[in-house]
Amino acid sequence: MASSLDDDELLNDDYYSLLNVRREATQEELKVAYRRLCMLYHPDKHRDPELKRQAEQLFNLVHEAYQVLREPQSRAIYDIYGKRGLDVDGWEVVERKRSPAEIREEYERLQKEREERRLQQRTNPKGTISVGVDATDLFDQYEEDYEDMAGGGVPHVEINKMHISQSIEAPLSTKDTAILSGSLSTHNGNGGGTINLAFRRVTSANGWGEVEVGAGDTQGPLLGMKIFRNLTSRCFATAQCGLQFSSRGVRPGVTTLLARHLDKNTMGYLQWRWGIQSSMNTSIVRDTKSSHFTLAMQFGIPHTFVMMSYQYKFQDDDQTKIKGSVKSGFFGTVVEYGAERKISRHSVLGATVSVGVPQGVSLKIKLNRASQTYFFPIHLTDQLLPSAVFYATVGPLVFYLAIQQLIIRPYVRAQKEEDLDKQREGSASNIARKKQEAESAVSLIILNAWYGKFVTDNSRKHERAKVIDVTVPLQCLVKDSKLILTEATKSGIPGFYDPCVGEEKSLKVLYQFRGVMHQVLSGDAEPLRIPKQCESNAEYTPPRIGIVSQFRPP
Repeated sequence: MASSLDDDELLNDDYYSLLNVRREATQEELKVAYRRLCMLYHPDKHRDPELKRQAEQLFNLVHEAYQVLREPQSRAIYDIYGKRGLDVDGWEVVERKRSPAEIREEYERLQKEREERRLQQRTNPKGTISVGVDATDLFDQYEEDYEDMAGGGVPHVEINKMHISQSIEAPLSTKDTAILSGSLSTHNGNGGGTINLAFRRVTSANGWGEVEVGAGDTQGPLLGMKIFRNLTSRCFATAQCGLQFSSRGVRPGVTTLLARHLDKNTMGYLQWRWGIQSSMNTSIVRDTKSSHFTLAMQFGIPHTFVMMSYQYKFQDDDQTKIKGSVKSGFFGTVVEYGAERKISRHSVLGATVSVGVPQGVSLKIKLNRASQTYFFPIHLTDQLLPSAVFYATVGPLVFYLAIQQLIIRPYVRAQKEEDLDKQREGSASNIARKKQEAESAVSLIILNAWYGKFVTDNSRKHERAKVIDVTVPLQCLVKDSKLILTEATKSGIPGFYDPCVGEEKSLKVLYQFRGVMHQVLSGDAEPLRIPKQCESNAEYTPPRIGIVSQFRPP
């Protein structure tokens, strides 16, 4: 026993060799080999601790091998790709009884999705692209002779600002993560960029710390530190401090945040900021399955305001949301309303109309695609013009409906049809096989069957036939499109009885096999096999549709 339990055998990945069976082994052969090895390697059969440990390892390997090979689908995957094919997530939702070619295609698809998901989880890329558009010429006329100027009849729409930011994470260990981020901004021809590198370490289950360094051509070098800590099961705090180096000197900054769960769906926040823009902010956020509510108040320099927002979530497949907010402070008052909706599996489209004094009217369009955000703020006018509010509200709605009808729905419909065609094509062989099995299962049909004494001699026409109908009992005996009766009296068959005791009896059967009708007459004690060998070897023809005259006993 000890000589056979070496390390190479314990690490053996060949399940067929492990069970000592051939690769073409049947389920019965696998079961016999599994039971034999279980009895041989069962840990309870060994008292020596070392032998018991080795036997337990082999017992587990044998069990694992049998569990894989006993299932036709997992066995087919193992035969093609080995153990590595069984490690791919998603096989549990794949239709069973697929061919090896279909399994190979499904494996490659699941492997690709797994690699993409693993890369996404490891790097966690996030990005934002913001493009600001100045469309005030559509509604504002700064010159009285605007229409008389050369080109004055054509409104001038331009991109006046742009911002691009991107960040990725690189896990260094189970506790350490490096984060690289950068951004580029431009406004009216002037711009700059920054790059930041942060190192985060998880110190315990309740907290982590982060150190950040950065540089930019507009703000200068940056050195910062951030700490997160769970104070209780319902309360956490963060503290952040930084030093910003510039031509004006060193500008320090400190930010602290205290948050607490007020109930299952409500959070309370208290924030204090000291530095370039000092302020104190408190807010309450309630998020439920059907709504999201925020109430915030801030006192600070230069912004002091009160803000309230509400969002309603429709319980539909598109995850539609409508929202509205009011914000008022020393800068003025802003009212915003909008909606967002899921337009594809990974994309969410939203639009918000902002009406404020003295900000004017703006339209903000946002598209979230996976972890990327595309933001397009369009400034329409510096004044409160009803026409600007009307077009900012109706325009995106009409545009969305047109895109939905002309592009999105046809595209989604085409994608579904393409997936359906691929599914049909992939299942064609399986459907043909099942169809053939179904046709084979019902290829033998007993139309009529009679058992007893038949009158065939014209001189004995005055005698009455003594027969019983045994159509249903015979049909119940059909198995795998075959009817086999042994060499014995047929009165003992379930559903039969002797209609004429002591007299000569026969069995007369009218049956349909592969669309062709046949008739057979068998003696009481004669063996019977339906279909006959010549009928079984005949080429299959589809069943003929027509009226078949009822077979009656003579």
